[in-house]
Amino acid sequence: MSKVEKKVVTEKIILGLDPGTNIMGYGVIHVQLGKVKLLQFGVIQLGKVGAHELKLKKIFDRVLSLVDEFHPDQVALEAPFFGKNVQSMLKLGRAQGVAMSAALYREVPITEYAPKKVKQSVTGNGNASKEQVAKMLMQIFNLKEIPKLFDASDALAVALCHHYQNGALKKQEQVMG
Repeated sequence: MSKVEKKVVTEKIILGLDPGTNIMGYGVIHVQLGKVKLLQFGVIQLGKVGAHELKLKKIFDRVLSLVDEFHPDQVALEAPFFGKNVQSMLKLGRAQGVAMSAALYREVPITEYAPKKVKQSVTGNGNASKEQVAKMLMQIFNLKEIPKLFDASDALAVALCHHYQNGALKKQEQVMG
């Protein structure tokens, strides 16, 4: 019988997404030997795109182009939150589904995180404000100024959360296994 080898991953690229129907945030980080480096973060403006289905197409196209440009090993998304406006929730759910589809189209695994989990993992407080999350990211990545749109910093926080959670999951597996 052959011995099963464990592959040790020393580096990975994570694409974090904060899907939205008017503005979609993205953040890309590179993790190597436990050190995290910011590659890029920003927003995809969708407000001037007409019909909802055209926004969905643009989301698919842009996420696909980010995947093709950065070749992430993993994609992390902020999971839907529950709102009172059913129509808004449906549109947001579609945007998230299209973003997921674009990553899966290139066979990149995806993971979703609840907004509170993202905030907890980045700031230590699950009820932190968007400003607090952005300020913590400024310190972690040595950014000179606070991002103008929190969608970008939220997406970056999702990527960082995935890195932190992935490390925690691996540690748990080592303890259990």
